[in-house]
Amino acid sequence: MSKIKEMWQKLRKIKHIHIIVAMVAALLLCVIYFSFLSSPKTDKKEENTSVTFSSSEEYVGWLENKLNNVLSQISGAGKVSTIVTLESGFTYDYAKEVETRSSTAGDVVITSETVILVNGEPVVVKEWFPVIRGVVIVSSGANDFGVKMKMLDAVMTVLEIEQESITILS
Repeated sequence: MSKIKEMWQKLRKIKHIHIIVAMVAALLLCVIYFSFLSSPKTDKKEENTSVTFSSSEEYVGWLENKLNNVLSQISGAGKVSTIVTLESGFTYDYAKEVETRSSTAGDVVITSETVILVNGEPVVVKEWFPVIRGVVIVSSGANDFGVKMKMLDAVMTVLEIEQESITILS
């Protein structure tokens, strides 16, 4: 206990110790604040939602461009071209107002749903991206089995689709 008192007495003798302690505390708070502020988001769906598309065709074009860029970087892939087909377009869940009425006897129930509009546009509660049906890849390096397998693995990972939905041609 006496060592703590001795150390405390030494610290109190330092000129402007209260300013130094305040600066260290402020620096520590800044480090904590900015570490939480700049933490990277790893959720792939959130990354996709940061890009907006006006149509399914625009989304397909964006996907094909991304795939071309990624696949052409595989060693030995050569020139790459991709085609992505969709099973469906974007789907939306809209905000709705539900009204339920029953008859005076209580045996007939009528329920009506009305989509909520703001400035003439429906309020979107949730948006689902189109479901990918398949991918065709044409690559000058696809004759090499190793390159073909790397391309297959990359597409399966990026698009989260099954191997049966991917065709790779040379």
